[in-house]
Amino acid sequence: MTEKDQRVAVIIPAKDEEDRIGATIRASRAIPFVDLVVVVDDGSEDDTLHAARTAGATVVRHSVNRGKASAMETGASVVAMRDTAGRPSRLLLFIDADLGDSAVETAPLVEPVRSGEVDCTIAALPPQKGAGGHGFVTGLARKAIERATGWKPRQPISGQRCLTRAAFEAARPLAKGWGVEVGMTIDLLVAGYTLQEVECDLQHRATSNDFAGNLHRASQYQGVRRAVDSRRLRRVTVPHRLRPSGAGEDFAPFNAFEGHSRPSQPRHS
Repeated sequence: MTEKDQRVAVIIPAKDEEDRIGATIRASRAIPFVDLVVVVDDGSEDDTLHAARTAGATVVRHSVNRGKASAMETGASVVAMRDTAGRPSRLLLFIDADLGDSAVETAPLVEPVRSGEVDCTIAALPPQKGAGGHGFVTGLARKAIERATGWKPRQPISGQRCLTRAAFEAARPLAKGWGVEVGMTIDLLVAGYTLQEVECDLQHRATSNDFAGNLHRASQYQGVRRAVDSRRLRRVTVPHRLRPSGAGEDFAPFNAFEGHSRPSQPRHS
């Protein structure tokens, strides 16, 4: 395979995003090497499906809301069906539906994976205007990943990720609910894949500090906790004797085994 043959598919899980999905799709189509945009309408009650089709995306719909993990897996399956025999599988670029015009700023996630330097990139976003959280969910996620693998990412619950097909399959089954990103990060590092955070100038709809926002954050916290606890119970972890001496430099590629051979690891269910 040559690097110039490697194409990229954007996968956008979406629920009730008719106001923003069109702009997100149009911006994502401008990312270099993207030749397919798949939107998974996860049980929307508005006109997300029509808005996505009008913007030119390939759209599949869940008749009922199944959650982000299921939408991601559906999108990846659609991409696999569109991949061409004899050509490399497309890289999978997952982005949130509410990024709007800023979705094009996920472009820096592609090159480190496309060049083979890393297996998965994760977007590190700037501070979001209007965000009202107190960092409890992020703190839980960051500590859990560090405890399991030795890595301390800046933004452990970022949903903007580019990864190879092999890496995606290694992370399955994905953690349910809001724990999907944390579960994926732990599983990939334990499996010996190399990850990297990349700064991206993205803007999404921030969760405010009102009742609805706090309810959302409580749901996030519970989802991350479930993903973390299930992996802890199954001892999905990198042995301490094989971990790097530090948590890695900011925005540098990180491999939890640092040159050691990866031992056999029990898979979670």
